[in-house]
Amino acid sequence: MTNTIAVAGKGGTGKTTTCGLIIDYLCKQKKGPVLAVDADANSNLNEVLGVEVETTLGDIREEIAKAEMAAKNPIPPTMSKQDYMEMKMADALVEEDDYDLLVMGRTQGSGCYCFVNGLLTTQLSRLSSNYRYIVVDNEAGMEHISRGTLPHMDTILLVSDCSRRGIQAVGRIAQLVKDLNLKPKAMKLIVNRAPGGQLNDGIREEIALQNLDLVGVIPQDDLIYEYDCAGKPTSQIPEDSPVKTALREIMGKLEL
Repeated sequence: MTNTIAVAGKGGTGKTTTCGLIIDYLCKQKKGPVLAVDADANSNLNEVLGVEVETTLGDIREEIAKAEMAAKNPIPPTMSKQDYMEMKMADALVEEDDYDLLVMGRTQGSGCYCFVNGLLTTQLSRLSSNYRYIVVDNEAGMEHISRGTLPHMDTILLVSDCSRRGIQAVGRIAQLVKDLNLKPKAMKLIVNRAPGGQLNDGIREEIALQNLDLVGVIPQDDLIYEYDCAGKPTSQIPEDSPVKTALREIMGKLEL
């Protein structure tokens, strides 16, 4: 069965880097095939993973929606919209040795996209059955999941930096998950960029106030910053780095 992991948190907390590290971990543990989905409007999971993306699903969605109103429809008359969507999705799927990547992107045009979104949901559902794990880098609003575009989540990982404001932000996301009645099997907190890998009493107090379930702490590591500045994929930091060591411990606790 496919296991869907959604990673969520406000921007600037290292959420996408953490998501990339999870994908790297699953691949190195031979737990694939893995489908990585970048569902953040500020798409940069591909940079963390070190792959190029030419087409997003948002581009395809808009192309097909506009085709319905165009004087000259680009969809061949012998091809249904469903078949055309499937063909275009194959173009958008970035295939690597250990994982595949889809970037959702965002729709810029106006008008109703309900029918096209329905096609997209159908195609993603068909595609997801080919993978053991789906790892979704979500935006804080969790738009694609709340609209039912993406598969049901089994595990939600809330990523915060080591600040009260960060913990409060993921507390609001946790409440959104409850309000949307998404009912994941597990929803856990990961605190990222902790000095020395330790949390002070104030942060632990805020975690308790927000009623969050802490699964692990990832330490601050300048190597992440150095890789980013050099344009290197941050998911490819050495295996013996403190960040990857902490991530492996977290994944072990999650039994993923």
